[in-house]
Amino acid sequence: MMSVVHRLTTGWLLDHLSFINQCGYEICDSFTYPGDVTVNTSVSSTNNHPTSTFARTSSRDGPGDALETQGKRARTRYVFREEFFHISKAHIAAAPEEQLLQGSPELSPAEMKASSSAEERHEETKCGVRDSGTKKKRKRKCIFNQGELDALEYHTKVRKFIWEGTLHLVQEGLKSGFLHCAAAVPSSGKNVVPGRIDCGLAELCEMAKQFPAVNNGDHQAVNVLGDETTIPEQDLLSCVTENNSNCAKIVVLMGQKYLVPPKSSFLLSDISCLQPLLNYKKKYDVIVIDPPWENKSVKRSNRYSYLSSWQIKQIPVSALAAPDCLVVTWVTNKQKHLRFVKDELYPHWSVKTLAEWHWVKITRYGEFVFPLDSVHKKPYEVLILGRVQGNIKGALRKSEDVLPVPEHKLIVSIPCSLHSHKPPLTAVLAEFIKPDVECLELFARNLQPGWTSWGNEVLKFQHIDYFTLLRNET
Repeated sequence: MMSVVHRLTTGWLLDHLSFINQCGYEICDSFTYPGDVTVNTSVSSTNNHPTSTFARTSSRDGPGDALETQGKRARTRYVFREEFFHISKAHIAAAPEEQLLQGSPELSPAEMKASSSAEERHEETKCGVRDSGTKKKRKRKCIFNQGELDALEYHTKVRKFIWEGTLHLVQEGLKSGFLHCAAAVPSSGKNVVPGRIDCGLAELCEMAKQFPAVNNGDHQAVNVLGDETTIPEQDLLSCVTENNSNCAKIVVLMGQKYLVPPKSSFLLSDISCLQPLLNYKKKYDVIVIDPPWENKSVKRSNRYSYLSSWQIKQIPVSALAAPDCLVVTWVTNKQKHLRFVKDELYPHWSVKTLAEWHWVKITRYGEFVFPLDSVHKKPYEVLILGRVQGNIKGALRKSEDVLPVPEHKLIVSIPCSLHSHKPPLTAVLAEFIKPDVECLELFARNLQPGWTSWGNEVLKFQHIDYFTLLRNET
């Protein structure tokens, strides 16, 4: 399952949607006879793209809708809904001279401040038009606080690398036809953002704290998925659920259907209920962490919970990591969080910082989703990579088989419109780890074949309504 469209020395251009669909969600072994209806929950893995012979049906159709007639075999396949990746317009348009394909203007910090002031005035004008007759928005004095000054200093260091590297990858994407020239495609107006599906997973995990505590010896460590679809909530929340077949499965939780890809495992739980993951007794060679960082917008919203730095330090990475484990942490652009990861968190976990990569978000036409020099929102996020420090001789011996992790790389992709649906790292990390290693994602919101995933919303983006059901009878 390769998500890499182009690979250059500066980084990778990824196709996130293709990666999801190559996980393979295909029902292909249901048979029925006169008067019978067969419901089969096995979904076999396939790397083929859907062909034009498939007929679209509602994404709400479940496996029970794949009905057969005598002597016929139905093949049905789920694919992720394309509209979640239809990012065609930048969220805030950059001035023409500042757009990616126009060249790379070198801006001084003073010019960036002036640019941010203009951006702020533009936003205030928009607000003034929209809010006419209502209470006037308090105008902010154009004075940068220390956090913004730190962010500006950091941005000036990485700006040229991000601009030039993204430009080269975008040019390759335009040449190959993966990206499209904006002038050649009619404008479709605003980005289409389908509605959010609220499954209540986090609330379920909160309720699960009332369940009896899980001890080391008196509870099963693994719940292996069979053909049944409905699983008691307590079984899902009290141990790791594993799909070790070559087929994906559909599970029903609180009346909602979720797709579980082949060769994947997950634990749905709150951070205070991590013991089942430790009971699983696996050691991981790759651990990817996407913590819910504290920030102003998260504090203002009741939709998302966040963790303090102290709580993040309590994650038992040392107990989960194999020797020389590669640890990858997603970090916001807040300098306070970047410093915390490198200066406190990684040393606390005995992890040595090796690299700082950037995920750059672009539209289908190869433009940044936000102006590169926007103060309010950057079109990139940061990944900090490090290795668990262990036996030095063992580390040297192991390093002969894999490439050293480069200090700077770019991951460029069209982002999913679903909040915090991060791009897959499987393909980009492959050359820096041994094959067939154990991989773990913490604070995950979706599943991947070959990975163990944990989080209080770990099945969120596996909800069947995020997928479209394709059908073909053979």
